[in-house]
Amino acid sequence: MLTTRTVPLPWGNAYGLARTLLALGTAGTLAFSSTATLFRPVVTIGTYPLCHGMASSGAFCLVPRGQFDLVRWLCVAVLLVVASGWRPRLTALPHAYISFSVFSGIAIGDGGDQITWILSLLLALVALGDGRRWHWQGHWQAPEGHTAEKPTTRATRGWALLGTSAWTVARLQMAFLYFQASVAKLPHAEWADGSAMYYWANNSSFGFPEWLRPLTDPVVYSPVGVAALTWLPVALELALAAALLMPQRRRWVLLPFGIAFHLGIAVLMGLWSFAFAMWAGLFLLLTPIGHSFPFTTSCRPRKKTTASDSAPVNAGAPPLATVSTGAPGRALRGAEGTDALRQP
Repeated sequence: MLTTRTVPLPWGNAYGLARTLLALGTAGTLAFSSTATLFRPVVTIGTYPLCHGMASSGAFCLVPRGQFDLVRWLCVAVLLVVASGWRPRLTALPHAYISFSVFSGIAIGDGGDQITWILSLLLALVALGDGRRWHWQGHWQAPEGHTAEKPTTRATRGWALLGTSAWTVARLQMAFLYFQASVAKLPHAEWADGSAMYYWANNSSFGFPEWLRPLTDPVVYSPVGVAALTWLPVALELALAAALLMPQRRRWVLLPFGIAFHLGIAVLMGLWSFAFAMWAGLFLLLTPIGHSFPFTTSCRPRKKTTASDSAPVNAGAPPLATVSTGAPGRALRGAEGTDALRQP
């Protein structure tokens, strides 16, 4: 019996925005940290890069230590090209490789570098099927000679399925990350009694900056204020962990709160590369697969205007690819398929 499954084409600009954020976060780490800071001895571990096992394939293990500066700036240049959005298909694997090299090679790595490596690898599977010139363009355009009434190639349908699957795995990864981050705090007395942020605010390494103390101290030294500062992040993390169980309209509501949450962590604790990684993860978690924001309408490829082109379609919703067993189906669906996709 012939069965068909419809999947959204993942090549909108929402995933492109995630790629840009990931690339900028890693580029900032490399550009604003000296070589001596990034690659140094760590007590009981050794001198970074360690170059053992899989880590030995990283970019900084392939050159002598005297050339680390050259490799560092070459990586920054490539990451800026990735962030620009140019030719995602060509920059997908270099982006993932540099993310791996940084995560495995530097001595000051944190959770943000690990998240960046995982997400950039998953997004590489999306980008390898993306034939657009810029990832800022709107919805993926069918190749010349293929329309909504004509099936695209089998390769296009295969890349769409692979990209959608990779995006789905990234969503699950982010949901689990937020779930673990929230429940891991609960057994600790300081998080349970609402005093944890008092200690974080006064931590010698991650404490709040002096220039913000006049604004933060009244909150931190107030019982109600510090309790809210402690418990609200836990509640938000639990909500983000459950986002995939919510209708899309509620995910849109969570998005600005998540962005503001990680902006606050970056400003108050200085974890900027972590913030860029988490912002990228939020867009993957909370936007529909294949979504395009309307700010790049002018970047779409020129084509002849037809009656169907001028017909109103749900903004931002991706076209669909039909994957069938035994015979190809219609590769792209119009407003009917788009409306079905956007149901909560």
